[in-house]
Amino acid sequence: MLKGYQGMVDGGANIAEADWESVSSILQVGGTIIGSARCQAFRTREGRLKAACNLLQRGITNLCVIGGDGSLTGANLFRKEWSGLLEELAKNGQIDKEAVQKYAYLNVVGMVGSIDNDFCGTDMTIGTDSALHRIIEVIDAIMTTAQRYLALVSALACGADWVFLPESPPEEGWEEQMCVKLSENRARKKRLNIIIVAEGAIDTQNKPITSEKIKELVVTQLGYDTRVTILGHVQRGGTPSAFDRILASRMGVEAVIALLEATPDTPACVVSLNGNHAVRLPLMECVQMTQDVQKAMDERRFQDAVRLRGRSFAGNLNTYKRLAIKLPDDQIPKTNCNVAVINVGAPAAGMNAAVRSAVRVGIADGHRMLAIYDGFDGFAKGQIKEIGWTDVGGWTGQGGSILGTKRVLPGKYLEEIATQMRAHSINALLIIGGFEAYLGLLELSAAREKHEEFCVPMIMVPATVSNNVPGSDFSIGADTALNTITDTCDRIKQSASGTKRRVFIIETMGGYCGYLANMGGLAAGADAAYIFEEPFDIRDLQSNVEHLTEKMKTTIQRGLVLRNESCSENYTTDFIYQLYSEEGKGVFDCRKNVLGHMQQGGAPSPFDRNFGTKISARAMEWITAKLKEARGRGKKFTTDDSVCVLGISKRNVIFQPVAELKQQTDFEHRIPKEQWWLKLRPLMKILAKYKASYDVSDSGQLEHVQPWSI
Repeated sequence: MLKGYQGMVDGGANIAEADWESVSSILQVGGTIIGSARCQAFRTREGRLKAACNLLQRGITNLCVIGGDGSLTGANLFRKEWSGLLEELAKNGQIDKEAVQKYAYLNVVGMVGSIDNDFCGTDMTIGTDSALHRIIEVIDAIMTTAQRYLALVSALACGADWVFLPESPPEEGWEEQMCVKLSENRARKKRLNIIIVAEGAIDTQNKPITSEKIKELVVTQLGYDTRVTILGHVQRGGTPSAFDRILASRMGVEAVIALLEATPDTPACVVSLNGNHAVRLPLMECVQMTQDVQKAMDERRFQDAVRLRGRSFAGNLNTYKRLAIKLPDDQIPKTNCNVAVINVGAPAAGMNAAVRSAVRVGIADGHRMLAIYDGFDGFAKGQIKEIGWTDVGGWTGQGGSILGTKRVLPGKYLEEIATQMRAHSINALLIIGGFEAYLGLLELSAAREKHEEFCVPMIMVPATVSNNVPGSDFSIGADTALNTITDTCDRIKQSASGTKRRVFIIETMGGYCGYLANMGGLAAGADAAYIFEEPFDIRDLQSNVEHLTEKMKTTIQRGLVLRNESCSENYTTDFIYQLYSEEGKGVFDCRKNVLGHMQQGGAPSPFDRNFGTKISARAMEWITAKLKEARGRGKKFTTDDSVCVLGISKRNVIFQPVAELKQQTDFEHRIPKEQWWLKLRPLMKILAKYKASYDVSDSGQLEHVQPWSI
């Protein structure tokens, strides 16, 4: 359907059949290739009557609508009126009675495509992550930003000094508070202040707060040189991020399954994301709640507005408030507890954001925070220093690991580490890292019998590009690596558009874990992805070559194949390259590319900055709760639930005892025995035009929208 509802009303060439090739090579294209338009005609019954007639002429009774709440509300109204529209068309003689019976029901499923992420019932709408990329690129470039959810999350991702949101207006006297905060930050040698204003920001009296008003205030009160940058439609453009591509692909499949399963009694639904789990929600319940948010704001019930926006928004707001504003020292109750933070394993983008969050939440909870430098190696040597609130300023957007990180395990240094724990009176330990951090936590837990110094709460936050830590669907750093892979694949594919008939073999990192190869393949539109978790042989390679040979006969004369670095001992990148080169002679030529350590570097993506910030804050809350439990009793922690891995599983944040995770781990290959993303393997194959069956057992079921309680 070209040009949205306008195309549906106008009919004719605007309703065209889509074939396989018409939607090839569009993953990396921003905006919409089929067009979209605001349509006044569809708001009238006459317009909807024309639209119904145009659909019936082509026998269309299933609609998948991608858009914001306006588009989805229109689709629901259209569905409600459908039988009446059919009767009217029959009465006018435009269709016969048989057609009325044959096309009696219209099935509608919605996918929320909106950069504002203001649709209730879903954690992330399609386009939001890409818009965040644009905002963070601008902030990183001039070290300045827009829009409700976007404003809040970008403030979290860049460590902004102040943020103005319509749902959470500043209290009376905010002008003075903001100026004090800005001058305090300058006094701490922060040379640049960032204030983020969402479009539609208001005060508690519903009066607008504009960027110009704030600039005037800062200039007159503080005399600072102030610049305003309005991002506007920059946020809508650009290449879609890896997250948005995967989200849109997953939701597209969910939408088709929902339409295939629909019955005349099924309400129009929206496919959406709750945590990492796909769900279906009644369309009108979501629209109603979205309208309730606006109503609550109009009536100045701001607490209700935040509650209705959902737990993701409320959680982000709460975390931002805790990290942005430091209470005076005399207002923070001291716990006399020392909490240490350590990075272990290979560097991952977002580690620094996690450390910053842990340090600031720990200080706000009254703990003395200690930083351990250079992993367990540095721990054994006593490279431990107290770290303060201002020490971690500006860390959010920095890649790598500022504390330093090593793959060294604590096993051979247990005596020395225990001595350092005793010398620095460490009461709790937060480990941020990859599989080595997980192994290290197991070793420290096992050493409790010999060394009572390890009888303290210990928690691990997964941070590795490989995403191979048991107990969590996601790891800090994996999203940044995926974006690097996707961006590189886009460039490589573009280079082939001039050459034609070329196949690229790309090697990704990840050890034995195929997450990057599989999800990178899905995001970049690969023809195949070879991974360790799904064994393959020479017949599979031969089949892929034949498939690409057939592809070269179409208008899409290029191929992309991803290979995980440890997917096979003998079918190496060189072997696959040579095989493809030989078998493709005369049909296509072949090139290979090993991406290497560029996947570990670069500035963290908005997702990794925010994931690292939020999950680390949750880890510190867990530590504080455990230490409170033991206060005044000198309690030793010896139970399994005092040594945990903090992770995300489907829609929940869970604290899993490391002892329980042992059974779920393949230690030889350093991967979890069960991995959620393997269910998306068939999707990649189907999208590459292979015959494959898709497992619908994990598809979303229809649920009701539950307003989150604060």
